[in-house]
Parts: sequence; C-alpha cells; structure tokens
Amino acid sequence: MNVVTPFEGIGASVRRKEDLRFLSGRGQYTDDINRPGQAHAFILRSPHAHARLRAVDTAAAAAMPGVVAIYTSADLTAIGGIPCGWQIHNKDGTPMAEPKHPVLAEGKVRHVGDPVAVVVAETRDQARDAAEAIAVDYEVLPVAASLAAAQAPGAPAVHDDLPSNLCYDWEIGDAAAVDAAFARAAHRVVFETTNNRLVPNAMEPRAALGDYDTTSGEHTLYTTSQNPHVIRLLMGAFVLNIPESKLRVVAPDVGGGFGSKIYHYAEEAIVTWAAAKLGRPVKWTADRAESFMSDAHGRDHVSRAELALDAEGKFLALRVQTQANMGAYLSTFAPCVPTYLYATLLAGVYGTPAIHAEVKAVFTNTVPVDAYRGAGRPEATFLLERLVDVAARQTGFDKLELRRRNFIPTDAFPYQTPVALQYDSGDYFSTLEQALETSGWNSFEERRAEAMARGRLRGIGISTYLEACGIAPSAVVGSLGARAGLYEVGTIRVHPTGSVTVLTGAHSHGQGHETTFAQLVADKLGVPIAQVDIVHGDTNKVPFGMGTYGSRSLAVGGSAMDKAMDKIIAKGRRIAAHLMEASVEDVEFERGTFRVAGTDKSKSLTEISLAAYVPHNYPIDEIEPGLEETAFYDPKNFTYPGGCHIAEVEIEPETGVVSLVNFTAVDDVGRVINPMIVEGQVQGGVAQGVGQALLEACVYGEDGQLLSGSMMDYTMPRADDLAPVSVATHATLCTHNPLGVKGCGEVGAIGSPPAVINAVVDALRDFGVNHVEMPATPQKIWSIIHGKS
Repeated sequence: MNVVTPFEGIGASVRRKEDLRFLSGRGQYTDDINRPGQAHAFILRSPHAHARLRAVDTAAAAAMPGVVAIYTSADLTAIGGIPCGWQIHNKDGTPMAEPKHPVLAEGKVRHVGDPVAVVVAETRDQARDAAEAIAVDYEVLPVAASLAAAQAPGAPAVHDDLPSNLCYDWEIGDAAAVDAAFARAAHRVVFETTNNRLVPNAMEPRAALGDYDTTSGEHTLYTTSQNPHVIRLLMGAFVLNIPESKLRVVAPDVGGGFGSKIYHYAEEAIVTWAAAKLGRPVKWTADRAESFMSDAHGRDHVSRAELALDAEGKFLALRVQTQANMGAYLSTFAPCVPTYLYATLLAGVYGTPAIHAEVKAVFTNTVPVDAYRGAGRPEATFLLERLVDVAARQTGFDKLELRRRNFIPTDAFPYQTPVALQYDSGDYFSTLEQALETSGWNSFEERRAEAMARGRLRGIGISTYLEACGIAPSAVVGSLGARAGLYEVGTIRVHPTGSVTVLTGAHSHGQGHETTFAQLVADKLGVPIAQVDIVHGDTNKVPFGMGTYGSRSLAVGGSAMDKAMDKIIAKGRRIAAHLMEASVEDVEFERGTFRVAGTDKSKSLTEISLAAYVPHNYPIDEIEPGLEETAFYDPKNFTYPGGCHIAEVEIEPETGVVSLVNFTAVDDVGRVINPMIVEGQVQGGVAQGVGQALLEACVYGEDGQLLSGSMMDYTMPRADDLAPVSVATHATLCTHNPLGVKGCGEVGAIGSPPAVINAVVDALRDFGVNHVEMPATPQKIWSIIHGKS
C-alpha cells in the first residue's frame, strides 16, 4: 500500500512544528535558564518623574542578608550610554538632539521607573528587600509629563544640556505644491486626533541573564530579544566596549515581542557587566508592574490633518502636522517611527498628488516611546482613514465611492508617491469588493434596524489601508539615518543523509518560523519538514543577522534562505553531473531529485549530499566537499501589504459599552506560505487593534505618575471583547523579492483601529458626533449619548 505524503510546501496549512514544545511545557524562555552559582539582581527605580539625585546611601542595604553587591552610576563611569540606532535631521539639516541615556541614572531621574541602583543578592527576594533599604535623597523637580507641558513657555527641561525639549523638527513633501492645491480646492477638510499611548504587555516579561567565563574572557547574555545580533553590536561596541568575538547573545524562546523586545535595554548591560565584575552569573527578571514602567511604550501622537478635494471628490493635497512623544530618552529606533515609518505612509492607498508633513518629536518625563506592532503605520492609517470618513460626511460623498475615486489604479504600478516611497504592486479595488461581499455590507441597514428594535445602536466602519514592511535597502535607509544595515542572512546546511539545518538571522517569538521556513525548504528542496531544523537566536551559531520586526522575516529572511538554496542546487547540479556523466547544463532539479534532461538518469538530494560528504567518486579538484551555503539578502525596496477591514459594533445606550459583533479582514500579503499561520497572525493583530480602539490607554498624571501602571487600571482585550474575525487574502505578488511575499504580522493591528472607530462614529450618527478618540470607553460613549461630553 502506497502512503501518500501530504503536500507541505508553499500554500499548505501545515500545523506549527513548534507548538508541541510549547503546549507540553517544554519551551525554554530566558527565565527558565539558570547557571551554576547564579546571583539575582533587583533594580531600584525612581518613584518620581523628575528629580535630582542629591545622594544615594547604600550602607544599610549592603549589610542585609544575602547581598553580594550594590551598584549606582558612580560605579559605571567606564561604560557608555544606551545608544540610539537612528538619527533624524531637522528641517535646516542639523542633527536631532541626542542626549545621553545612562544605564543607571546620573545626576537626576527623568521618568517614573528610571533605574537608580542595582542590588545583586543570592536570591531575588533578598535583592528586593535590600533595595527597599537604599536611602535616596531626591530633590523633586517640576514635571513635563505631556506634549503640551513639555512645549509650554518655561517648560521644565527634561535634559539640562539641551536648549529645549525638542528632539527634532522634521518635514517631508512639497509644501508649495500643497499650498497651491489648497488654494484651488472646492472642499477643505480638517481633522485632529490623538493616537493613544499603549503599553506592549507581551505575555513573557523581559528577562536577562549575564554570564562570564573567567578563563576565556567570554561574556554571554541570555535575553528576551527579537534581534540578538543587534543587541551584541550595540551593547558590545557602544556600552561595554567588549569585542564582538568575546560577546555571545542568546535569545531563546521568547513569549511575544510586538516590537518591545527589539531594543537594547539597560538591564541587559547591567547583568552582563555585573557578571564580569563579580565573576558569577547575574539574573534579572521583570515583574508585570516593573514592565509597565521599564518597557518602551508605543504610539502617542497628536496630529492635525487637512485634506483638499476638488468638486468631484478627487484628493488634491494633504497637509499634516504631528507632535510625537519620545519619552525621557531616545530608544533604539524611536526617531524613525514618526518620520520614515509614519509620514512616508500618508499617501496610503490613494493617488493624492501633493503631500506635506511636519513632525516635531518632543522629550517628556515619561517612559521612552518606540515601535509597537505596526510602528508608525497604524498611526498614519488611523489618521488617514478617519480623515477620509470625515471628508465623506462633510462633503456628502459616499464613503465607499470617495475611496474608489481616489484609489491608485491597478495599472499604475509601480507607483511613486509624493512622500518618497514607490509601491511595486497592489489591487485595492479587489480587496475592497471582497471585503464588502464577505461582510454583508449591502444588508447592513437590516441589521441596524434589528439592533435598534433591541434597544441597541449598531454601526459599520471601513478601513482601506496600506503599510510598508521589510525596511530596506541598506544604502537608502543609511542615507535616511539608520545606523545599521537592514539585510538578512540565511545558511542552508544539507547533512550527509539529506536532512537540513537552516540558520537564520530572523528570530521567532510567536510567528511560526520553525514551520514556515521549513515549508520553504520542503517546497524548493523536496525535504520533508520533519527533517528540517531551524536554528536562530544565538550569535555564536548564526551569521550576523538583523532580527525580526517590521514583518520582515519572510520577505527578507526567507529571501536570504531562498538565495542560499539556489546555491545548494547549483552545487548539487555540478556534483550530479559528475556522478551521472552528464553536462551540468543538462541536469535539472525539482523537489529533491536531480535528473538528466531527456533520460531516465536521476539522483536524489540525499545521494548528492552523501557524495558531497563522502567524496569517493567526486570531482575534488573542481568542487569542495560538503553541501552548505550562506546568502545575504538586501532588499531593493520595502514590501507593501494592504487591504480592507470592516468592523461592526453595537452600543448599549444605558452603559455606553461598545461590543464588536463582526469583523472582516481581506488582506494582500503577497504569496501566502501557510494560510493557517496567516489567519492566526491577522486575528492576533486585529485583537491588538481592537484593544487600542476600545480599551487600552496608558495614562500619566500631571505629576508624571503612571496612573495606568497595572492590569487593574490598564484594560487589555479578552476573548469576550472580540467577535469572530473572518480572514481572507487577495494576493498581488511582490515584484522584487524571489518569494513574492509582502508580510502579514502587522496588518491586523494597522487596519483595525480606524475600522472600529469609524463603526463607533457610524453607530452614533444621530448624536452629531464627528469623531471619538481612542479608546472609545463606556464612559466616553455614555457621555456622548446622554449629552454629558
């Protein structure tokens, strides 16, 4: 009886290989790792948003049981500050303000949670108890906890060595062309909004474990990171001055990141330095409350947008002014989020001929802000898609027709936007029509009437969005301020018996790389995915790679793997030609088999790999033994996923509670490698987008205290806050990477917030509401309905 092997290649919904490990409790996260002789670190953090450090008295703490050492900034004078990985220039060409970000506070603290001292003890509890005994003499200073407060006349200086709290004042686009278009416009629409600050809250809190080998002088850092090579580069070269050959960074299983684990954090440097200082491992693990005030936050923009339209509803120009909160220090990629990841996306899916955007980035006495799932793209999409709905209402055009009139035509690609980017492919009409049909858009009024009969207000909202992924190429982003390359690496190692090990610079923290990357190998080399192992997250094993963020894993990392497999096949053809006494040009390869064209001669990949490692009959003078190849891939352009999201909500007037009742997502993510994983990625992104739209808000008081500093006050979406999410794809292939993929990890979080808020506003259409700021909490909605706003 012949056993039919199910198809496991590109397009198959293969179950995730890694899930057995996770579901059976055999995953290994940073906090699961323990080293012999390990000590524990606890970090004393500032309770004040802004204060001078008059004195730090550690004597009483040092005498407490189990204490090994206590360190303050006075002990760290030989190390550098936490570096920023991107530099932005002002309108006048001068570089942005870039104050030092010390590992431990020097002279003063600048936000609640700023690290002041680190206690190392035999146990974590002993370290915590000792930290409470440290006496810190704070001189409390006036606070600039908001964008408005930080820019007010006489505002407190977050950094004393800067002339103001302005980090940079940047622009993009043609202001004169925009002004001219507004002068001739038939309609002018103005929209203002605040994109609410968010706390990432990955399932696994951050952790770091430093180790030091006194015999070799090698440092090892185990950390919850999305890009271990970048951490090695930044920490080794700029903070601790350790040669990269002596610094190993390992990111084991990571329980979610969403951007918050991209960055180099002070705790990583602290435990690495302390381990070498003490000659024993030092471990730190955050608790949830600590994460709220130490992990980089996301979003926090205040924007004003103006749209010019002609009499037929065609967009003529867009003018945007945005203020972006940087927090107290510059996090690793923070400067590029409200500039090159935001303002360059303001064209969206529309053929707006003239766009000008100004962005002011401001320091405040709050936790640093950096990329969070979508990173600039959700902020741009929310602003644009709410603006289009406001324009439709103000001008009287149908919201769908207004979008259709302004979509970039499908025959216009490649399409050059007025804000630097060139889109390579897309079909926004088809994703719109598919979403309308799936959502039952045309029958919505029947559902609205039925809800009204039950005493509920029902609304429907739409978002037609576009994002940019796989940031590249390196030469271009370098000219825009990036301080690192943005390529990726892939190594394909075919073992003697035909199994394959893939080494990738991408890092998996929930995406399913161990499955999708194995599917690429199965599809191209014909190796069953059970015989494909994926290795990532260890700088001693993997060639230099740039990690995972910005939905780059397949588009950049997968493309590097594809190029490496091309090299494997090319070498295999030469070996096969020798073994089968044929010309290399006559040898063909398809899914695991080398054949001489027009004959019955063939060799399996396993036979070729065995010959490569046991070269008894082998052209040793012409071809090196072994079958392993490495390739680097530096993309020619971003990739541009897009799509249409439609949300339906119901509002309970008596309480103001908004319930999501239906959600439809039709996304163009390019070629789909694993439909099941794409569906899961989109659903997860939608959950986060719904969380921002309806529930989540990171709130600071005027004194800089974090008022939403725990799960008691910061509302995360739960299963019963969501509706079934219908996910579908409509693919136009990326034209410049070998796989045709675009990326799917962020689309759900980008398209969903404006769709939900558009639905909320639609449900409140009889109350004269033009906009509801995120999150649309019950209190806000109740106040609108009952005239209390």
